[in-house]
Amino acid sequence: MPDFLRTVPPGDDRERLTCPDCGFVAYENPKIVVGSVVSEGGRILLCRRAIEPRRGFWTLPAGYMEMAETVEEGARREAWEEARARIALDGVLAVYSIARIGQVQVIFRAGFESPGFEAGPESLEVRLFGWDEIPWEEVAFPSVHWALRHWREREGRPLAAPATNPPDDPRGSRPPPRQAGL
Repeated sequence: MPDFLRTVPPGDDRERLTCPDCGFVAYENPKIVVGSVVSEGGRILLCRRAIEPRRGFWTLPAGYMEMAETVEEGARREAWEEARARIALDGVLAVYSIARIGQVQVIFRAGFESPGFEAGPESLEVRLFGWDEIPWEEVAFPSVHWALRHWREREGRPLAAPATNPPDDPRGSRPPPRQAGL
C-alpha cells in the first residue's frame, strides 16, 4: 500500500492526502456527534462517563454517528447504549461546530418514550438532575454546558432555529486553513 502524500490535487485549492501512484484523494472530514438533552418533569438525564476522555465526568447521552444511520437514529441509539433509555425526539435543539477537533454536534431535545433507564456499558451511572442539582464543575465538555443552557432557554417552548456556538467562545472556531499558493 503506497504512502499518501499531502498535495493539492488537480482542480482543488487545498492540500489533501493523495495517493502518488493512482491520484486517489482521501478526504479528511469532520466527525458527526449526535445526542440529546432528555428531560422529564424539568429534570435532565445525565450519564457519568465510564470511558475516556473525561472518565467520571457527567455528560449527555451522545456519541459518534454510525454509517447508514440518520441523526435521529444515532441519537436514539446513543441514549440506549449509554442510559438504556428509549427516547422520543422533540426536534433539533442545537448544532455546534467544534472545528479545532473536527466535530459537528447535533443535539436534540427529547423525552422518555417509555419509563426506565440504567447505566449502559459506557456509563458508570445515570441519573435525572433538577437544574439546581446539576454538578456543573463535573460536566465533561463545554458543549454539554452549552446544550444544557440552550435547553433551559427553550424549556416548555416550541423549538425554533437550532442554537449554535456561543458567539464569544473561541473553542468552536479557528482561522481558515491556508490555501495553496497564498
